[in-house]
Amino acid sequence: MLDWFVDFIHNGSPAAVGIITIALMLICGFALTRLTRLLKLPNVTAYIITGILIGPYCLNLVPSAVTDNTGFLPDIALAFIAFSTGQFFRLNALKGNGMKVLIITVFEACVASVFVFIATYYVLRMDFAFSCVLAALASATAPASTMMTIRQTGARGDFVNTLLQVVALDDVVGLLAYSIAISIALASSITGSGFDIKNVILPLIINLASIITGALLGVVMKFLIPEKRSKDNKLILSVAILFGFCGICQLLGVSPLLGCMFMSTVYINITDDDNLFKQLNSFSPPILLLFFVRSGVCFDLGALTGSHASSGSVSLLTLGVVYFLIRILGKYAGAFLGCFITHKDKLVRNYLGLALIPQAGVAIGLAELGARTLGGETGSALRTVILASSVLYELIGPASAKISLSLSHSYDNTATDEPVISPQDEEKHMVNLLIERIREIQSEIPQHELQPAFYDSQATQPMQKHFPHSPR
Repeated sequence: MLDWFVDFIHNGSPAAVGIITIALMLICGFALTRLTRLLKLPNVTAYIITGILIGPYCLNLVPSAVTDNTGFLPDIALAFIAFSTGQFFRLNALKGNGMKVLIITVFEACVASVFVFIATYYVLRMDFAFSCVLAALASATAPASTMMTIRQTGARGDFVNTLLQVVALDDVVGLLAYSIAISIALASSITGSGFDIKNVILPLIINLASIITGALLGVVMKFLIPEKRSKDNKLILSVAILFGFCGICQLLGVSPLLGCMFMSTVYINITDDDNLFKQLNSFSPPILLLFFVRSGVCFDLGALTGSHASSGSVSLLTLGVVYFLIRILGKYAGAFLGCFITHKDKLVRNYLGLALIPQAGVAIGLAELGARTLGGETGSALRTVILASSVLYELIGPASAKISLSLSHSYDNTATDEPVISPQDEEKHMVNLLIERIREIQSEIPQHELQPAFYDSQATQPMQKHFPHSPR
């Protein structure tokens, strides 16, 4: 039965194969999250494992033509991820504790990158370009596992506040590090040995131009998506702008990540509009699922036991183990040093690094872009190492985060994982929940939304006489 289905998938018409395969990826990805949910693992782990299971090394249910023709998914998925990070950079929020958090984030990200670069380039004697990009990817942290553990334990306090702010800023540092590293890597490949400063400056100038363009598009979005615009049309216009910007960047050979991030940063600071981000976050899950499942499908299991040109005589399995351990050490040391410099409490200083271990979304997306940019065996090795280590990080991430929350006394674990709350705190908590719920209801109430994008304009014409300010 399975053989017949595989033959049907691989030999059907291109349109049918594409549609059925996408449906299969969505259904299988969702189904496996039911299992990982019981194990208290993040959805990203389920998606990657799903891709491996239905990929060429297991069930072989995804034709190579589908993966070859969906190479745009990493760009689109990362555009949504990068755009969503910009909402955390409100200037008024960064003025208070922002500088301390920024210092901690820079140290925990950069120290991890430095440790990985030293281990791969100087100790394992790997290719310079490969070592640069892999070291940059080491800076990224996945917040999903940590935030899930915080919700489950009800943890609170200075440790939790610092942790949440650091993981929000971490992806930005990762994007910046990747943009610089890939420019240096390409420059070193062009020159053959080391790198020519001219070949580094030019890509950086191009990236700066993409940042300026993204910021200008953030201003354009303010005028194209006013508050009175209907939700349907807001979503259509915002997705069109993101897709268009990604396409132009792809034509020019520039990463759209920094531009998308600055686009949303400018937009949130000049409009203070959270609703657009909620819409996009509701729209993007199927795209992100397909991206992570596709990454699992492209995962080269056979490469783990072999060596590549970029790694010399070192097997990728050895490289993966070294990367896995050295990055953990770098994250802990960087967080410790950053907290020490900013004079954070010793509980925050000693245990913050344990909660920064998980790595998934942004790192996998950047690895896909890096694999495509570097190409060949080097790109394949980069993807393999990041995917393999990400699965391990996501497996131990929740446990390490829970240990850090317990050791920092952020929640009471004497009996259960539920926080101990006094009656006064409970009353305040309920009031806050009520206020948040009222705000959610207010944001969901349609404001002059009598003409959705898919309605016939003539059908609503009589109504418009009474409501002249209908959505444009």
